[in-house]
Amino acid sequence: MSASLASATAATLPAWRDPARWMTTADVVAVLLALSLPWSTSAVGILGAVFFVVMLPTLDTRDFLRSLKRPISALPIALFLLALVGTLWSDAPWSARSYALSPAVKLLVLPFLFYHFEHSTRGMWVFVTFLVSCTLLMAVSWVILFYPEWSLRKVDPEPGIFVKNYINQSQEFALCAVALAYPIVKLLRAGRIALALLLIAVAVAFFTNMAFVVVSRTALVTIPMMFAVFALLHLRWRSIVLILAACAVLGVAAWYASPQLRRTAETFSRDYKLYKERNEPTSIGLRLEFWRKSLNFIAEAPMIGHGTGATRGLFERAAAPPGSLASSEVIGNPHNQTLNVAVQWGFVGFAVLYAMWIRHLLLFRGDGLVNWIGLLVVVQNIFTSLFNSHIFDFHEGWMYVLGVGVAGGMTLNAAAAGVEPAAPREP
Repeated sequence: MSASLASATAATLPAWRDPARWMTTADVVAVLLALSLPWSTSAVGILGAVFFVVMLPTLDTRDFLRSLKRPISALPIALFLLALVGTLWSDAPWSARSYALSPAVKLLVLPFLFYHFEHSTRGMWVFVTFLVSCTLLMAVSWVILFYPEWSLRKVDPEPGIFVKNYINQSQEFALCAVALAYPIVKLLRAGRIALALLLIAVAVAFFTNMAFVVVSRTALVTIPMMFAVFALLHLRWRSIVLILAACAVLGVAAWYASPQLRRTAETFSRDYKLYKERNEPTSIGLRLEFWRKSLNFIAEAPMIGHGTGATRGLFERAAAPPGSLASSEVIGNPHNQTLNVAVQWGFVGFAVLYAMWIRHLLLFRGDGLVNWIGLLVVVQNIFTSLFNSHIFDFHEGWMYVLGVGVAGGMTLNAAAAGVEPAAPREP
């Protein structure tokens, strides 16, 4: 259909059937989803469902079904279907099986995001909105540090946490701060100093908040890994050495200036020592206990696992008698994405999970800001999933779905248009 004929056809349609209007509506919903992600869980769940509904009128059914055959879309669907079928051989109560299945449902949004932003031109709006929303949350975090009674967390309040928790907040701030490295370098190379300085100020503000207000230990471990990926992809060795030296100086300064940062880092060795010597249920000790037991569960059913939702029952049966501290803890999540999948669905689940991660990494192997954002979202999820189940956790899972889905669609759009990414220039 020619462009003029398509325009004429659209003009004769009633407003509620016009695909262009629904396309714009879906863009707005995606932007609102990004805006609400740092602040709310219920709004994200509602907007995720709304996005699916408003996108349906824009679909070319045959084209969409073809898109589902691409591994980047097929693998998330396969992981959900595996979780669904896994309910059949689980011995957990059906309530536990359905509860364990629900975190995988969000993966079904990925193919729709890929398809939509392959045809939309407003994907960058989503990322800018998320950055602005996180920047506002960071400002509020400083306020809550001095006025904790204003926090919406009335149960178990945390310093500097207005909503949700410090793990979610650290995940957001770390992603935004490291993601800004690419545009900062590009702007400096182009001589656009004023805008580069603005983004530097925003990135430094995120890091300052994490240093002096609150930061998760997962973020402390994964931020250097994320920066290492950026350096290896976009910098020369001379620049890497200079940046490492500068980071070392700033790190030492932050260490001595921030009691909060020292306390967070010192808990690594303290928690491990308390676990090994007294079997106390510290954060690190519990993770080691969960991982050890999970490996035993996997050995019992290595190929297809114990089934969806079986994890908690396994931990209940393996728990030591009450009073044994760490060894008596029972949990439904071993705090490691690989173990979480392998306990329930064995090697088959492990293979699907890593195939999905690898395919999504390969999707963003080109140059450009969009590829950098998509790559960073996947890299962060992989690294943080060493210590948590961040595909299945609500907040971090939606960060992955939204980031990979929007960036992936934009990358597919550029590829379809024949846009060749410019070769990176060395600083």
